[in-house]
Amino acid sequence: MQRLRGIGVSPGIGVGRAVILIQRAQVLRFSIPPSLVHSEIARLEDARRRSSEQLDRIQVRLPGKDLGALFEAQRLMLVDPMLVPRAAALVGEQQVNAEWALQQVFDHLASIFDSVDDPYLRERKGDLADVVGRLRMNLTPGGSGFREVLEQCESPCVLVADELPPSVAAQLDWSKFQAFITNAGSRTYHTAILARSLHVPAVVGLHDATERIGPGTLILVDGDNGTVSIDPPKETLGERAGTGRTARRAAATKTTPLRTADGTKILIEANVDLLGDASFAREQGAEGIGLFRSELLLAGRPADEVTEDMQYEVYAQLLEDMRPAPVTIRTFDIDEDQLASGEQARSTLWSTGYEVPRSRLGLRSIRLTLKRRELLRTQLRALVRAAGHGHLRVLFPFVSGIDELREARSVLAEAAREIQARGVEPRPLLVGVMIEVPSAALTADLLAAETDFLTIGSNDLIQCCLAVDRTDERVSHLYEPLHPAILRLIRHVRRAASRRGVPLSICGEMASDPAVLALLVGMGLRQFSMTPAAIPVAQRVIQDLDSRDLRNVAARALRLGSAIEIEQFLTESLAGSKVPEVE
Repeated sequence: MQRLRGIGVSPGIGVGRAVILIQRAQVLRFSIPPSLVHSEIARLEDARRRSSEQLDRIQVRLPGKDLGALFEAQRLMLVDPMLVPRAAALVGEQQVNAEWALQQVFDHLASIFDSVDDPYLRERKGDLADVVGRLRMNLTPGGSGFREVLEQCESPCVLVADELPPSVAAQLDWSKFQAFITNAGSRTYHTAILARSLHVPAVVGLHDATERIGPGTLILVDGDNGTVSIDPPKETLGERAGTGRTARRAAATKTTPLRTADGTKILIEANVDLLGDASFAREQGAEGIGLFRSELLLAGRPADEVTEDMQYEVYAQLLEDMRPAPVTIRTFDIDEDQLASGEQARSTLWSTGYEVPRSRLGLRSIRLTLKRRELLRTQLRALVRAAGHGHLRVLFPFVSGIDELREARSVLAEAAREIQARGVEPRPLLVGVMIEVPSAALTADLLAAETDFLTIGSNDLIQCCLAVDRTDERVSHLYEPLHPAILRLIRHVRRAASRRGVPLSICGEMASDPAVLALLVGMGLRQFSMTPAAIPVAQRVIQDLDSRDLRNVAARALRLGSAIEIEQFLTESLAGSKVPEVE
């Protein structure tokens, strides 16, 4: 038996077989059981088929043979035995997920291109990156990949990770895991508060646990004294068996309405991408859809193929599936390159339900669709027609000021008149603005005066305000949700919305982090929208906290001068929060 010592951040004993989860370069690596190797290879083949079909459509649309020939190299790469077949072989040899196998192959081939003297051949590395990016996008076009695979792992399990950010933790089915351990970490809010909220024994700061523990290894985690026993003897398991929990409830007890410990009502809705996500959102306790990313309807196809009738059917079905709960549909949030290529790329491989990070500050979102007026009008006609099927809210993204809002509303009025001219009386729908640009945040009072609701898109707001592209490793460390400027902007928007009597919600990754969620409640936010898998944890956190105490925490946090100070203060303030035991 080996014993590792780290930092116990959540008490209790957990015993189970190790499931390894490694995050690197925005690709997750995790072990899969032998029974899933075949289906994982099938995912790769399906991704290749989708990619090939997309390249076919692109080549057909491009004028002239010369432009179409630009993609011929990518087509050849798709059928090259050194790419997808090699990744499939690694899936079988190492019993790892397809994304990680593909990443290994890409790293190897990229190093070969880098070593070539010929400049032309070196430039083909860009084609390789494009092909691999397309394959990644198509590996999980409508699901969350790793979550679905991990759901099939045989319980009881112990999660062994290099690190466990909230964006990943929020998607796991914690009823399957008896404990988790990580290489990195200390008593920070990301690990300590999350683990205690879940009532999952946890040890962090183990440095090399993912290297020393193999997939399927039996391990015992002692969150009280911060130790991890590898292959413990039966007598040790027998001695500790009575101290662990045999039954644990990771999800919150769903209450309607959801309230804090002192009775403050909190509304939690879901961010969804596809129709199939709606039922999962309801299962997780969502009280509505706070964000439907309609731009994913454009994935892999030209915009003119996404007709009014096609959109109407999707929107109407979504409203029917969620009735009587409200549904917020965001108009197309794409940039000109994505529209031109006929595809919507994703930035991460392991998750859905999170905003696609974009650093482009030019022609995108509402600016682009106002330029392509017929594209917007077609979408708005479909939305006006769908409004009769439920409680619909239309959300305009990336609005920078009142003029853009007014112009967008004028297009909506045109669409409504066109539907009325067909003999269909338009049903009322609510109109909102997504606050993602500092100029919108600073003029939130003006926007609130001409909208029915406001939504803070925290991911883009942070990027725009701090001038940080979080996909750029050189500056991604500067992406700080707890930066004083971000918190003050959010406070400013909340006050503006409150004065106008306009509902305000916040969506993005901020609300999925238990500590930041607690801070936002303390700042007066009462409506949140997040990835469905994060909702049970958020419910648990909210039910266990007192909003009156959180007001004091928020008031003090907003007087601090840096994100590091605020994070440390939150850790100290919230770490002592008492959470009732789960029977």
